[in-house]
Amino acid sequence: MLVSAPPKPELQDLVDSSDGDRPSITDVNGTVARFEMAYAPREDERFVFGPPLWQRAPSLVYLGFALGLALAVVTAYQGSSNSALYVWVVEGDRNRPLGSVPLTCLIVFSALATVIRAGMRGVVVTKDGVESRDLLALGVPRIKKWSWAQIDRLVLDDDAVMLELWNGTYEKLPKVREGKRLAELLERVAAGRGRLVTRLPAKKA
Repeated sequence: MLVSAPPKPELQDLVDSSDGDRPSITDVNGTVARFEMAYAPREDERFVFGPPLWQRAPSLVYLGFALGLALAVVTAYQGSSNSALYVWVVEGDRNRPLGSVPLTCLIVFSALATVIRAGMRGVVVTKDGVESRDLLALGVPRIKKWSWAQIDRLVLDDDAVMLELWNGTYEKLPKVREGKRLAELLERVAAGRGRLVTRLPAKKA
């Protein structure tokens, strides 16, 4: 007689952060990780994990455009008065409400601010807890902090990290450039803090 095992419940997606009562992710699937090498950061240690390159690429492209525009304006003012660039930039400023120099300065400063703002994303791990830095609509920064006392469990998969908090809610950390290194560090610190760590199975291709 052939007996088949009952199908396992579907694994909850780690990126699902909707509100409401949900069973613990460990109860659904995954294994609790145990580590012999725990780690406790020193008081002055801060581990900063910046955003991935694909999140910074638009701001870097904008900065490249701004610097190219600034180079063109400088070349126009320093070049020959018979060149097409001189005619378009220098002589054309006579009929423009805002000259090319102040306009270029505004664009360059705007591009620099965009690069700095894009670099604010990421995760910071310290002795006291975990800090998440992300951006809302229109580039408004959002910073969330959780102490280790608020974190009951870390839930990890191959490309994301989620915190299970003391009140039963989940907080997904933003993507970072060194996601694997972040997960490994959090595993070690959590082990030293006596927190549970659940590593979900690798996603199937």
